[in-house]
Amino acid sequence: MNRVIFSVLLVIFLLNSFSCATTQGASSTPSATITTSETEEKELPQWVKDMRRWDIIAFGSFPFAVFTSAVVTDIRRWYENSNFDFSEEGRAYAPWPLKSSQAVERTNEEIETMLITAAIISATLAFTDLAIVYLKRNKERRRAEALPKGTVIINRMPYGTEEETIIDTPPELNESQQDDSTDMSILPDEDPQ
Repeated sequence: MNRVIFSVLLVIFLLNSFSCATTQGASSTPSATITTSETEEKELPQWVKDMRRWDIIAFGSFPFAVFTSAVVTDIRRWYENSNFDFSEEGRAYAPWPLKSSQAVERTNEEIETMLITAAIISATLAFTDLAIVYLKRNKERRRAEALPKGTVIINRMPYGTEEETIIDTPPELNESQQDDSTDMSILPDEDPQ
């Protein structure tokens, strides 16, 4: 069982490092290295983006899944050993905030079960998110394909993106032909010296 878990985690780790390697350039010169701010989303294949999203969700939810499975494991142990007894001896198996001074530690088998459960919960959350995103993407693609030929598709972008804020003035227009809507009175006065 341990070898299977180790193999699955090794495959996930290797796929993650492979996806990170594909996002970086093949050049060995330091000046040609590509950072995430320089790469465009259009350069990466969709499966790399999906794998990265899966990776972020799976590993990001793992600590919360460990905490949840630890609390559930402790509650189960408390019920099985003392039937939720609040006496000093009964709280030996209670979850963390209620533990007594004579708390019984988890066995290695319970810790292993807790971590396996947390990994399964994290992977399930990541695969659920992947399925939801895949279904939404396919629904949007089918909707776009169902539009009549020649229909203009408008993609809404958030306000303030670089494409919207940069205003290019054609070189043939001089200052007298430009819009005088800019109030120059708010600019600081320059000191001619």
